[in-house]
Amino acid sequence: MRAINDIRILRDLAKKYAEICDKDIQAERRDLWRKHNSLVRTRPLIYARCFAARSELPDLRLQCQDPFFRGHEDFLRQMIFQDTLDDDYVMEPWITQRASYVLPDGGPWGFRYEHIPSPEPRGAWKFDPPIKDLQDVAKLAQPHHVIDEEATARNVARLRDAVGDILEVGVDRAPFDRVWHGDISYDLAQLRGLEQVMWDMVDDPERLHRLAGHLRDGILRTHEEAEAAGDWRLCNHENQAMPYALELSDPRADGRSVPRDRLWVFAAAQEMAQVSPQMHEEFVLDYQLPIIEKFGLVAYGCCEDLTHKIDMLRKVPNLRRIAVTPAADVARCAEQIQDDYVFSWRPNPAQMVCCGFEPDRVRRIVRDAMDASRGCHVDITLKDIETVQGEPERLRKWVQIVRDVTDNYA
Repeated sequence: MRAINDIRILRDLAKKYAEICDKDIQAERRDLWRKHNSLVRTRPLIYARCFAARSELPDLRLQCQDPFFRGHEDFLRQMIFQDTLDDDYVMEPWITQRASYVLPDGGPWGFRYEHIPSPEPRGAWKFDPPIKDLQDVAKLAQPHHVIDEEATARNVARLRDAVGDILEVGVDRAPFDRVWHGDISYDLAQLRGLEQVMWDMVDDPERLHRLAGHLRDGILRTHEEAEAAGDWRLCNHENQAMPYALELSDPRADGRSVPRDRLWVFAAAQEMAQVSPQMHEEFVLDYQLPIIEKFGLVAYGCCEDLTHKIDMLRKVPNLRRIAVTPAADVARCAEQIQDDYVFSWRPNPAQMVCCGFEPDRVRRIVRDAMDASRGCHVDITLKDIETVQGEPERLRKWVQIVRDVTDNYA
């Protein structure tokens, strides 16, 4: 009975989502993002990523009981809510089931990541790294791209039985080692501890290079094995925005195999925010390059301040998007980025919607940033929204205000 009710909930949501995907505005937005990401002048594009504040958004409260269906319910509810914001997010008429992977015992590198929790509610945790001595690098697993075909087929069949007549069901078979597990920086910090990595750069650089090289080689191996198996698909574009470009094929869910040079890749090094450009380059970027240069286009940066690292990033041959974060100097970034790359500005959510909501302040901050970045190919992503203080309507109002301001900068 519970499964029947879960499927009913999922089907109702799938029908609403399919209607949204069929709106003419989706094609208009695709065209805008294709041009924008290919450095063709458009109006500034807007993307509000609101999922961090989901506990305050009634429309995102889950009703399914089965964890499998709850995951897909969460996606559908997010998309249906996203449509109400009237930003430039693109909805595609499919739902995706990720493959089940066979990983080394303990995790992707053979070690379990442990954190020491804070005694305070929602407090910060502390690293408890498994690699206490860099000599233990030799104990790291050698990852491979292995899919549990039986479990994957079972999950895909469940989803298709539930909503396959409403939405196409895509299967994500790309390797486990991508996005955060594909940027090296994240796993360096998880395996060794963030503070210790910084000490290692000075005290034991040779062994730290050995660790970074092991991660690079393992990620490259899984990527190459996945490509040989035909497991990179057009559903595997990643760029922290809308992954369209005139140079690349649009996302699809049809299972068609593509080489990596037909895909977007996202890379970042948030853990390197406090080190110099020289150390960032030596210990992370130089190890990321052999991975990301295999892809068609690169989006670089998440929450780290890249103000002083844009010259360094110019060595990435297929770089197309650079993140300009709340901590970054917008004017200095604009001077360096110019119109060579997409200027992906991420305003401070605390100033936008999280700590009060002052429309005049939003207008002023957005206008100042747009003035500073004149001549750049700008899009605006509101992300890391931890709270809207119980007022979800702030998100819709924010999009409207930003659109009113930025339309003057088309």
